[in-house]
Amino acid sequence: MNNIEAQDEIDRISAELISMSRTKPVIAVAIAGAPGSGKSTFAEMLSTTVGAACCVVPMDGFHLDNTILQERGLMHVKGAPQTFDREGFGVLVDSLCSQTTPFYPTFDREADCVIENGGKVPVNASILLFEGNYLLFDAPGWSTLAQKWDASIWLEVSEDILEARLIQRWRDHGMSEDAAKTRARMNDMANAELVIRHALPAKWTVSL
Repeated sequence: MNNIEAQDEIDRISAELISMSRTKPVIAVAIAGAPGSGKSTFAEMLSTTVGAACCVVPMDGFHLDNTILQERGLMHVKGAPQTFDREGFGVLVDSLCSQTTPFYPTFDREADCVIENGGKVPVNASILLFEGNYLLFDAPGWSTLAQKWDASIWLEVSEDILEARLIQRWRDHGMSEDAAKTRARMNDMANAELVIRHALPAKWTVSL
């Protein structure tokens, strides 16, 4: 899909979300896909198109702390489903949608740590775009998240493109070519295959 086609798709989804938002104070929208599928970029583009009524809430703020991962022997698979605080994320979705709190945690990739209350939903936001790998993940515990979404978007990207993007991501973090390929293929692509294989149906599927 080229940039014009992508924007056309975003315009269409944006119009539908604005229409849906007139039916309740806050709607929750999931943007899901494999690692490297472009969820953050797509969410920001969609949010910009919708306008001030929209806010993006990344799931990355629910990475378990590195000390916990080390204690559990999970540091080498960081990014896998078991390395996230799934229950905490579910509670946050409910709290933001009921407007009992405006704050949510964010993730600092450079420091590799969570920033508590790093983000804040604007007072007048009525469309919340939650983005993350496992928002449409058909696995025990995770699949209940699907009940929270008023609408959902699945980003479909070929595995070749995903792998190239993930390798480049680790190069950008200063890894050598070999280290970047190893990290992407041994961990990220394993997670990507898991997410793709166990994806629940979405309201919209966007091929990028």
